Amino acid sequence: MANAVIMPRQGQSVESCIITTWHKKKGDEVKEGDILFSYETDKSAFDEPAPVSGTMLEVLAAEGDVVPCLDTVCIIGAPGEDYSALVGSAKEAPAEAAAPAAEEKKEEAAPAAAAPASTAEENRDGRVKISPRAKNLALKTGVDMTKVTPTGPHGRIVERDVNAALDAGHVASVSAVEDFLAGKITAAVEEEVAEAAAPAAAAVPATDFRAYTETPMSNVRKAIARNMCASLTEMAQLTLNSSFDATSLLAYRKLLKEKGEAMGLSKVTINDMVLYAVSRVLPNYPEINANLVDGKFRTFAHANVCMAVDTDRGLLVPVIFGAETLTLGEISAKAKTLAASARDGKLTPDEMSGGSFTVSNLGSLGIESFTPVINAPQTAILGVCCTTNRMKADGTVYPAMGLSLTFDHRAVDGAPAAKFLKELCTALENFELLLAK
Repeated sequence: MANAVIMPRQGQSVESCIITTWHKKKGDEVKEGDILFSYETDKSAFDEPAPVSGTMLEVLAAEGDVVPCLDTVCIIGAPGEDYSALVGSAKEAPAEAAAPAAEEKKEEAAPAAAAPASTAEENRDGRVKISPRAKNLALKTGVDMTKVTPTGPHGRIVERDVNAALDAGHVASVSAVEDFLAGKITAAVEEEVAEAAAPAAAAVPATDFRAYTETPMSNVRKAIARNMCASLTEMAQLTLNSSFDATSLLAYRKLLKEKGEAMGLSKVTINDMVLYAVSRVLPNYPEINANLVDGKFRTFAHANVCMAVDTDRGLLVPVIFGAETLTLGEISAKAKTLAASARDGKLTPDEMSGGSFTVSNLGSLGIESFTPVINAPQTAILGVCCTTNRMKADGTVYPAMGLSLTFDHRAVDGAPAAKFLKELCTALENFELLLAK
């Protein structure tokens, strides 16, 4: 019996995923547990294993396609088995997305004169290679297909290519799209399109100092851009800056480094200690330990503290749930586990949602003060800065650590925000006493 493999839903807030790599193609033998394809959400990357053994009967999406969650991606079954009921009339199998390797090599080895140059590679029947989603979008919008540059595998047009042409204002008509897909384009147009699609680098002299490279924004970068813009435009954000005497905090950190290994605490960082202090102060300020969603306050019963993690894919913000119930050692261990998962691209969407407050630490990079942007729909975020030497009235020099609190003035007034920051500074100045509470 044929089995449909669907796009999983990785978290309640995830509506679609993008396929990044196919590891199996049409006609391949598949064993249960084999990786079929890799895909990613706007913040995480995953591999999809085969649920059953059999033969890959059909592939319904190409690399680069954005597939709605729970939509069928491919079909596994016995050779020659009828799987039309699993595909449905609304889904059209891509003609060449998973063609056997022998056919691909045959096309590549064909003489250049055998097929005219065009914006996209064409199949042997003269039709342009295009994913079902891209085809539906093209027919719906009437995009000028001669202006669409394919970026999918083997010269295949995918949905993002059609969107790029639409964003550039290239619109023709639905009938023109139909003609193009049927291979009814003139040689003159083909030559013009082929010339336009030629690599720009070939026409740029090596001495041209204006040469540059364009790289599309990643899904993570797009999500960050979208969330940050929404945060700044939809909130009344204000930042308060303060500092505290870090003498006690640094002394305790030194003690942990020297004698904490025997108790499993040798790797506790300054950031872990800040997270601990935040988790103890946060429950005293319900309006700060909250989300503001559609004009309603969502006040959390626990301190679900987010920690900003810098990764190669962009800024990710996993959550330490119920941080106020954890010891310093437990917070330190949890923070390290989440940071490692973030850098490896293994965080799930559920591990990055449900946070009540965020801590962003740029102190290790020498930043003395900054304005952190709130992680919507939270109502505040704390920026942790580096230590600088300052002098007291009696001439004593001490290490001062800066803290920057950005809050949403729609939800929190200046006085409560200032009181939170002051209480946090006091807790960090007297960290050993805080541990005794």
